[in-house]
Amino acid sequence: MPKESPRQKEVVERVMHEFKHGELESGTGKPVKSRKQAVAIALNEAGASNRNSSQKNRDNLRRTKRKEREGATAKQQKEGHL
Repeated sequence: MPKESPRQKEVVERVMHEFKHGELESGTGKPVKSRKQAVAIALNEAGASNRNSSQKNRDNLRRTKRKEREGATAKQQKEGHL
């Protein structure tokens, strides 16, 4: 398994933090309760999933970083960045 870049590690840490505090939501808007599902979401958002192509992983990381810059993550919304 390839190593994650520092940017990918930051994303995984943030998503797992959201999961631990009950802020992580699935695509349907329901809170995620399974640790395995949280890890899958974290790797997908970080662009480190072995299920996607390298192009799709790059696109996912780029989209996630754009969300973080805009303050559209659950953690940032809770802190009042929007």
